[in-house]
Amino acid sequence: MERRGFARRGLTRREALRIGGSSLLGLSLADLFRLRAQTATAGAAPGEAGHAGAPGFGRAKSILLLYLQGGPSHLDLWDPKDGCPADVQSVYKRIATNVPGIDLTENLPKLAQVTDKLTLIRSMSYAPNGLFNHTAAIYQMLTGYTADKVSPSGQLEPPTPKDFPNFGSHLIRLKPASVPMLPFVMLPRPLQESGVVGKAGTAGYLGRAFDPYYLYPPGDDFDVAKLDRIRVDDLAIRPELSVPRLERRAQLRDAIDAAMPAITEAVEKYDLDEYTAEAMNLVLSGRARRAFDLKEESDAMRDRYGRHQFGQSCLLARRFIEAGSRVVQVNWPKVANSDYHSWDMHVDLPQRMPLAAPMLDSALAALIGDLDERGLLETTLVVAVAEFGRSPKRGVSTSGNDNNESGRDHWPYCFTAVAAGAGIRRGHVHGESDATGSAPVKDPVHPTQLLATIYHAFGIDPATIAFNHLNQPRELVQAAPVTGLFA
Repeated sequence: MERRGFARRGLTRREALRIGGSSLLGLSLADLFRLRAQTATAGAAPGEAGHAGAPGFGRAKSILLLYLQGGPSHLDLWDPKDGCPADVQSVYKRIATNVPGIDLTENLPKLAQVTDKLTLIRSMSYAPNGLFNHTAAIYQMLTGYTADKVSPSGQLEPPTPKDFPNFGSHLIRLKPASVPMLPFVMLPRPLQESGVVGKAGTAGYLGRAFDPYYLYPPGDDFDVAKLDRIRVDDLAIRPELSVPRLERRAQLRDAIDAAMPAITEAVEKYDLDEYTAEAMNLVLSGRARRAFDLKEESDAMRDRYGRHQFGQSCLLARRFIEAGSRVVQVNWPKVANSDYHSWDMHVDLPQRMPLAAPMLDSALAALIGDLDERGLLETTLVVAVAEFGRSPKRGVSTSGNDNNESGRDHWPYCFTAVAAGAGIRRGHVHGESDATGSAPVKDPVHPTQLLATIYHAFGIDPATIAFNHLNQPRELVQAAPVTGLFA
């Protein structure tokens, strides 16, 4: 009887789950929101106070991370050196940027025109303990912790529920999205080294409720148009159910619930609670669905970002940020240790760099410029970073890999990251590498410090405690923020 009465007013449990459903790892959106609410405060405790008065604290509302898996060569992109030995010197020329005294290589002419909006961190370093394995270094860069199973050049175990969480999962737990929008999106392909897929790209011990929305459209790494074929059926309303009709159903349900406690009790049996309502709001608002539609962008804007996977992914990421996503991570659309436009250039760097560098140049320059023009850069932190750089000396083996005289091996002791927005200093270089780009000589920044800086920018003490799968207390990251990056 309860079921028939419930159906008469137009909203069955099945309908609610369907219109608020998502195929995310088998969880409905309502399930996802419910799990997130149940665990958001469980075990969370503040760390030591003391960062609130520091520069940059709480300036960021969102972050857009460009993760350059594979490890680009800092010497051949954004830390040019002159007068080096022949086997260290880049084959690419130094060019001036729009900030006097800050030069890049000729591979980044567009980024050179927006250098006044960003900071180059030329002193990223894992010293004293380097991580030469892609997946091990990716794991530490994105979680702040070292994985248990590490070898110099081999792979690690696949993702497990015991893993430390990706930083984005912590962020959306502690700073939930304030509008009906997907809080954390990862695209256009998973993090990957050989057969290890998705390591450092999950919520780990926080639980699946805080996993990213994985936007991995089908198609290979050279498929330029794959992002135009994204289907968002999970966020679509069935054709026979119009928005006004669904809204009327929700209003009717609220009226009945308020007037008839018995019906309210019956409704609770269908789990039609605030979390289902949150899932429904996500669908009904259309905000998320519209954010997926690149066709709303002009041809000129799409050309500006670059008609390639990385460029269109960055444009889509801007649309997500604009719509209210808290965290968007764009992974370089090529497996870490592979060929062609992968950054893992052990061989034939002069032939492969012209494939990869223009994609990075157009996308990153457009993203920073576009966010600034829209007024979004004030509250959006943009970070472009990889797991490590490349060996200053060409043709040597640092990780057990084969390298020819034109290639560079893995080098965790010195590399460059880019940061912009949310109070980050403009037209600035933080730190300095030595004459061959081998090691920092000023203001070294460990990957854990970069993560601490991200938390700090969101107004979160990096020492905040989360409890792992064994109910053991763990800091978000065991490092202090680099407040010198902020103006």
